[in-house]
Amino acid sequence: MAKVLLFNFADQKRMKILFLLMQHGVTAVEVPLQDQTRPLGALLGKPGYHAAPEAAAPFLEEMLVMDDLNPAQFQGFLAGLKALQAPVAYKAVTTEHNLSWTPVHLFRELVAEHEAMHAPK
Repeated sequence: MAKVLLFNFADQKRMKILFLLMQHGVTAVEVPLQDQTRPLGALLGKPGYHAAPEAAAPFLEEMLVMDDLNPAQFQGFLAGLKALQAPVAYKAVTTEHNLSWTPVHLFRELVAEHEAMHAPK
């Protein structure tokens, strides 16, 4: 089942994203701050991922984590974000390697990649 984890969205943008996901048949999972230290796999309800939290400070920036979207859902969702003028700087897709990561760990990785891509050359 296609799901998107949502982190730290304000009401207006959150509603746009929820509507867009519903249009594409994707389930939205809104993750509260206190769950940002649980593994992504556990947040997505995947078997084999333990819900034991790790100690880490939560982040407050917006982030989306997409899981199991088919190509049409993926492209439609990203195009919809652009059309609705609802940009999200930190987006990721789950992989077999990052499902054991916490959202905090993934966010740190995305920030590092974002900074590397936008660093002066």
